[in-house]
Amino acid sequence: MEKIMFTGIVQGTAQIQSIISKRDFRTHIIKMPQKLLADLEIGASVAHNGVCLTVTDIKGDLVSFDLMTETLRITNLGDVKEGDFVNIERAMKMGSEIGGHLLSGHVYCTAEVVEIIPSENNLQLWFKLPTNEVMKYILTKGFIAVDGISLTIGEVKDNEFCVNLIPETIHRTLIGQRKIGSKVNIEIDPQTQAIVDTVERYLASKV
Repeated sequence: MEKIMFTGIVQGTAQIQSIISKRDFRTHIIKMPQKLLADLEIGASVAHNGVCLTVTDIKGDLVSFDLMTETLRITNLGDVKEGDFVNIERAMKMGSEIGGHLLSGHVYCTAEVVEIIPSENNLQLWFKLPTNEVMKYILTKGFIAVDGISLTIGEVKDNEFCVNLIPETIHRTLIGQRKIGSKVNIEIDPQTQAIVDTVERYLASKV
């Protein structure tokens, strides 16, 4: 079975037109931008704020996605309301240029925006992670995905880290609209996770 991957280069934003609540899951119906509708089929994978979701219905530019309880619990998609917007990226195709870094669309946890520092040419955001356990995967100059956006970690301290945003990222995505206290989805870099876990296992075996 082909593995679905994303690049962390958000292609645009889409508005949630309606939310249908059902037992143990919800259906989000979004108004897909015209430029992202080409060849879209039922069963295709689309990342919403970095969360890989499957197309369940298409009616013109209105596209439906089902979200299970666990997805709603772990990610910030459980907090969105009708009229809100989400970052959108369609799954990458074989041979496509990778402008960011490879992502699976499997969100690890959420982080809270704790500080916003604007400057003339960029915007620095600081995030607080829920546990120190996650921080072992957050390395200065390493990769991370925030709401599906591939970013480079600027600085790390305690259980917080920052990223620096260029105007293009702010314009193309929702991240510039996040406020103090906003929750964002975090997907850690899988290569970093593999290396850290391997080193941990090796050191544990030597004890």
